[in-house]
Amino acid sequence: MFENLTDKLERSFKVLKGEGRITEINIAETLKEIRRALVDADVNYKIAKTFVDTVKQKALGENVLTAVKPGQMLTKIVRDELAVLMGGQAVDINLTGNPAVVLIAGLQGSGKTTFSGKLAAMIKKKGRQVLLVAGDVYRPAAIEQLKILGEGVGVEVYSEETKDPVQIAENGIKYARSKSINTVIIDTAGRLAVDEAMMNEIAAIKNAVKPSETLFVVDSMTGQDAVNTAREFNDRLDFDGVVLTKLDGDTRGGAAISIRSVVNKPLKFISAGEKMDALQVFHPERMADRILGMGDVVSLVERAQEQYDEVEARRTRKKLYKDQFDFNDFLDQIAQVKRMGNMKDLMSMIPGVGKAMRDVEISDDIFKQTEAIIGSMTPFERENPASLNASRRERIARGSGNSTEDVNRLIKQFEQSRKMMKSVVGMGAKGAMNALRRK
Repeated sequence: MFENLTDKLERSFKVLKGEGRITEINIAETLKEIRRALVDADVNYKIAKTFVDTVKQKALGENVLTAVKPGQMLTKIVRDELAVLMGGQAVDINLTGNPAVVLIAGLQGSGKTTFSGKLAAMIKKKGRQVLLVAGDVYRPAAIEQLKILGEGVGVEVYSEETKDPVQIAENGIKYARSKSINTVIIDTAGRLAVDEAMMNEIAAIKNAVKPSETLFVVDSMTGQDAVNTAREFNDRLDFDGVVLTKLDGDTRGGAAISIRSVVNKPLKFISAGEKMDALQVFHPERMADRILGMGDVVSLVERAQEQYDEVEARRTRKKLYKDQFDFNDFLDQIAQVKRMGNMKDLMSMIPGVGKAMRDVEISDDIFKQTEAIIGSMTPFERENPASLNASRRERIARGSGNSTEDVNRLIKQFEQSRKMMKSVVGMGAKGAMNALRRK
């Protein structure tokens, strides 16, 4: 979402000239370009101006180290101030109470129901029991959608035939207590800030259930309107945090930068895509790094750790040592990578790689050909890669709908991967992750 802003900020830093010291003269044009880049990204003009004034104040007179150029020094100052503007540090969701109650509110079409399912999946991974409560009694098929999402993540959904969302919310909490479920997520109907009756209704739900956490879900593609709407909802609900959805859409990202300053409430989650694992805790410093094209290695490592299975890793290391790593293991490795999320998103977290890959289309089906080829092998062939002679390769190509060249290329890639993994296996998976984190 920040591609245009990243490009413009990078260009603005290149404008900075001069050696040894940042002065009002050599910084003027750069600050002008930074302000313009922020406004173009849909950041509120007053916020952009205040931000630039703060950067200017901190940058003037800064001594520039011999090994650091003025543009690099200013990049660090801008990065730090961007992080502060977006909240400074991550704020965790409050799950106190028995059960802990999370109330979801927002505009129509902002993605509340999908987010409710994603949040349920995330909280369930932490070892908590979760109940989804279907409080949207107005939108056709809203309850059915929540049931489908709940089934997909293995979470029960509570619903009623009644059209009273306050009663449904209260009864849902009673049901959770009776089943010893310690977390309740209440999905509510979308509403407009100008709709007095609907705003009164969501306020009544909050007063009745007294949630430990009230989250305002906003579609990031609405730009500055998202900020204005957040202000209106906050005046009525005094919510605890903001969730930005649809970050994979055509958005300039200004809402993510502005919204914290306007409502003085933390951004807690960001969501991109329809998959139930496409939800991230919002980390201001990491987002600032990504905006400035520095990648996000910490988030990448965390995703890898989520999929890290110590028993499986030990088994794989042993097979690599004994040269027994086969195509079944290769498929397992691919499955782990796929569970980490969208490939283009993962690449964007690697410093220096994200920009290079920006215009490259990486399909979610990138592994389909590999899986088809391996799927056309017999169990014996998968376990014994050395057995793949020319006739076997031709048969596999026909069976998978690919050419012999494709099969040969995959086998070569497999051999290269096996050699590379064996060369670093002494480090261990955890050691590699720790090394990445230190960088």
